[in-house]
Amino acid sequence: MTEPTITQLKPMPDDWQRALAVVAHPDDLEYGCSAAIAAWTDGGREVTYVLATRGEAGIDTLEPEKCGPLREREQRASAAVVGVSAVEFLDHRDGVIEYGIALRRDIAAAIRRHRPELVITLNHRDTWGGVAWNTPDHVAVGRATLDAAGDAGNRWIFPELVEQGLEPWDGVRWVAVAGSSTPTHAVDASAGLERGVRSLLEHRTYIEVLTDEDPEAYARRFLTGNAEATGERFGGKPAVAFELFGREF
Repeated sequence: MTEPTITQLKPMPDDWQRALAVVAHPDDLEYGCSAAIAAWTDGGREVTYVLATRGEAGIDTLEPEKCGPLREREQRASAAVVGVSAVEFLDHRDGVIEYGIALRRDIAAAIRRHRPELVITLNHRDTWGGVAWNTPDHVAVGRATLDAAGDAGNRWIFPELVEQGLEPWDGVRWVAVAGSSTPTHAVDASAGLERGVRSLLEHRTYIEVLTDEDPEAYARRFLTGNAEATGERFGGKPAVAFELFGREF
């Protein structure tokens, strides 16, 4: 009996200049995407981060009014490690983000401001591969980001944004979903993996609450393990996987 063939992942498109990454919380991008983002910024591409919350409800032992500013600082430091200087926060409430018009409008506004060709978000489905339940925040932000990629190009959706000086942007060509159980594409993480580890380590306060393991050992084990597993479907190179959706025009 022959062994089943492993479906190989395709390389991500590289004919773009600007990307916008939209996620719910500080650390969402660092649990997998940072190595890819480091490779992109090394190549001269522009990447901007937009976070729906400041992660203020993420640490049980720290009150939100103290936790939010701390996690914002950690996120900005984390982004800088992989060459990202523009980090914005939409100030939705951590843990109770609501999918709906207000969230779509805020993300569409960010897309119009930054005019990306590639939009990145996190798993918007109910589970992580049918094994663990996803959080409502991830589901809401991921789904709203997919919708806002179209909203941003339609001047009759959220016309108030035009009044604010945000002209429609119909230039989003792809939305890439990280953490998907059905990825289609990948990015070589060889050059960016070490910075990906350092980027995750900037969330030290959060990691120290999350695990008793040494933070560096934890970050390295998690990211290296995932990159190597993805690499089995990408020519044996450590890689970051995405499910890539093209836009229909």
